[in-house]
Amino acid sequence: MKPAPFDYLRAESRDEALAALRETGSDARILAGGQSLLPMLNMRLARPRVLVDIMHVPHWQRVEDDGQTLRIGAAVRQSAVERRPDLARRQPLLAAALAWVGHAQTRSRGTLCGSVAHADPSAELPLVLLALRGTIHLRSARHHRSVAAEKFFTGMMATDRADDEAIEAISVPVARAGTGYAFREIARRHGDFAIVGCAAVADAAKVRLAVAGVADRPAAIDLPPDPGVFPDALDAFAWSLEARDDLHATARYRRELVRQIGRSVLEETMRCRA
Repeated sequence: MKPAPFDYLRAESRDEALAALRETGSDARILAGGQSLLPMLNMRLARPRVLVDIMHVPHWQRVEDDGQTLRIGAAVRQSAVERRPDLARRQPLLAAALAWVGHAQTRSRGTLCGSVAHADPSAELPLVLLALRGTIHLRSARHHRSVAAEKFFTGMMATDRADDEAIEAISVPVARAGTGYAFREIARRHGDFAIVGCAAVADAAKVRLAVAGVADRPAAIDLPPDPGVFPDALDAFAWSLEARDDLHATARYRRELVRQIGRSVLEETMRCRA
């Protein structure tokens, strides 16, 4: 199929992109990589009146490291972050997860912010943001605001972003001494969306497990750093999730993966603390 007719705007500045969003609102869609949006356009699942291409906005093409956080702009491709020579040292969880995001070909076009905006409940990057307590930075022509990952994802491919707002960046904390990180995913094939994905962070005070692919959005639980509490806590957590059956797996299988893979990932993070 071919997309329904739309106007195309190649924004050359942040102000130009935001002005277009202000004028067209819900009739506009942002093009930032397009690896999810373009198939939706071709299948006419999305029918925007205006497509706003932000990939040439210089202000959004930067990755900034201030020593405490990595701030990744909306026009930064996944492959550019993946190739950073210091990524595994600065943020090992993000480095581990990026290798599972689609394939090399899609990562060469897709953006991190685009994946976060799409908010697929099985996607790796929203999962990592939730595990790391990351932040989504939103800007419109009138204001800007920052939203914690736990509040940003509101449902199946639904977020807290308003129609006139763009995600201009995401930020995650850099690795800290004494903190362990681990990521694991079960999928039918490497590069497919996860049946279940698990990301964990552990320090001396607590461990945090985030899971994707089970409910309509990623979910997280915080636990004491005591392996003895993991089995019962993970069992309760798995049953609290609104797991779903689909052609890839049953809800029961997904819950069992949360119990088994979740425990393994939590224990790995505790061993990896340095």
